[in-house]
Amino acid sequence: MKVAAVIPNWNGAHLLRRLFLTLASQVRPFEVVIVVDNGSSDDSVDVSEQFGATVLRFDANRGFAAAVNAGFAATDAHAVAVLNNDVELSPTWLEVLLARLTDDETVAFVSGKTVTTSDPSILDGAFDAISRGACALRCGSGRADGPYWSSARRIQFTPLTAVLIRTKCFRSLGGLDELFESYLEDVDFGLRCASLRYSGGYEPAATARHVGSATLGSWNARTVRNIARNQVLLLARHYDAGMLRRFGWSIAVGQLLWGLVAIRHGATGAWIAGKIEGLLRFRSSRMSGNPQLIPILEQSEQMIRDVQTETGEDLYWRLYFALTSRLPRD
Repeated sequence: MKVAAVIPNWNGAHLLRRLFLTLASQVRPFEVVIVVDNGSSDDSVDVSEQFGATVLRFDANRGFAAAVNAGFAATDAHAVAVLNNDVELSPTWLEVLLARLTDDETVAFVSGKTVTTSDPSILDGAFDAISRGACALRCGSGRADGPYWSSARRIQFTPLTAVLIRTKCFRSLGGLDELFESYLEDVDFGLRCASLRYSGGYEPAATARHVGSATLGSWNARTVRNIARNQVLLLARHYDAGMLRRFGWSIAVGQLLWGLVAIRHGATGAWIAGKIEGLLRFRSSRMSGNPQLIPILEQSEQMIRDVQTETGEDLYWRLYFALTSRLPRD
């Protein structure tokens, strides 16, 4: 099976060098490495070409989703690894994930355990989940590594930090939704996979290190604005009128609590601006929604409950469940 790596990049020359070294050390090497450069002003292009990567150059930053789509369009590989520019892969990363993708034709994507570069005993993330209120959780983020995160499982949502995707499945979905630009495009991808009955796999034996938010920072104004906007766009894309009514209280609670978190981090203006932008785009972005996603959303919210129970509670989710747990779920 031919496998390519696609690396979206913006001014990440200092990060790319480390990533390329780990690509070169893979037990099962990539046939093709493609860097999609979002108009960098540093020497990212020169560094990429020095390491033998094919470079696709944008004249401006068009966002993560557009870069990934361009990378897929440029290769005939049977599977593509989407990699953030600030990850470092263990030598067997591709070998482990490719074995799962090859052995199990029912999975559209497979990802591994990602730990933080600064402290490998702490997880950067394992898999994603989404609540009925359209707020997502990076499961494992900030948690100590341990038995809970060391079991392979079927998943519906995965971070696109470091993931191997079956090309035919990706193309059958029409790629990533470029409306999202950056942030939550991976959750949207998982919801669209569910619509076509695709799911994925989590293989903890495939490990990677991730700097995390290396380009902009976790609470950079642009990051917060994009997330706040894209939470609204998830509703526009996937929730029909009946789902909006059914989950209306959960949506209100989830979105407002996330806003309080943004305010606590000094990002009040960015949060408000993102919500306004999302609401202004809501009607033009509206799709029919898919009531068949209701069980997916409920199962995913239950996964969030399980993660909180097994690995420790976050204040946000404690408040969310306290305020929504008495609602009927059918």
